[in-house]
Amino acid sequence: MPINILVTEDESIVRKDIERCLGNLGYNVVASADNGEDAISMAMKHKPDLALMDIMIKGDMNGIAAAEEIKRNMDIPVVFLTAYADESTLNEAKMAEPHGYILKPFKDVDIQTAIEMALHKHGKEQEMRQETDFLRSLAEHKEDSDIIFVKNRSRLIRVKNEDLLFVEALKDYVVVHTTNESYTIHSTMKDVETKLSHSDFMRVHRSYIVNIEAVESIKYSVISIRGMEKEIPVGGSYKDSLAQRINLL
Repeated sequence: MPINILVTEDESIVRKDIERCLGNLGYNVVASADNGEDAISMAMKHKPDLALMDIMIKGDMNGIAAAEEIKRNMDIPVVFLTAYADESTLNEAKMAEPHGYILKPFKDVDIQTAIEMALHKHGKEQEMRQETDFLRSLAEHKEDSDIIFVKNRSRLIRVKNEDLLFVEALKDYVVVHTTNESYTIHSTMKDVETKLSHSDFMRVHRSYIVNIEAVESIKYSVISIRGMEKEIPVGGSYKDSLAQRINLL
């Protein structure tokens, strides 16, 4: 599906040139406006994927104020267009938290680069918000839940506790290993440890959390997990806690 873009520019010649440029680049101009009030109205009506907003537009409301109002009502990225690059204008524009800034005169590639970067940044922000909201929700319900949802790209995958074998820290990421799949997520071992049920899971190493029910054998401070060839080390500071958790004959 083409990306729908709202264009706000009060100079008709420049606006037509922007619309031509966007069309050539494969974007769809869903609506256009020449003042802030109309820009807000068009945004609410057409719900574009991105707004290209000239800062200095005619009327009582400049582009910065219009962008702030649009973002208060809907979650879309805004890219500013302006011929003014002075420090005061930049500082005012920053307050609206735009996803891009294009200086006039510009080339087609400048618009394309700014749009693609803005959409990418906005998409990542949405993913992070969803992940944060989900983890918060998970923390609130962890005591009475026998499932966990693991974020995989833009999807949340439902995993039963019994199918989650172990969690592994890997540089700046955490890898969740299940019976069927492994998922890499942006998190920390500390956060994951607080989300998992303490009755089923246990930290056995600074880099590993295991499902006690999935432990097949323990030999020389190394754990074997059912169905997995990988062996998991037991850290010295975790040995006593592990010994207390298992039933030893």
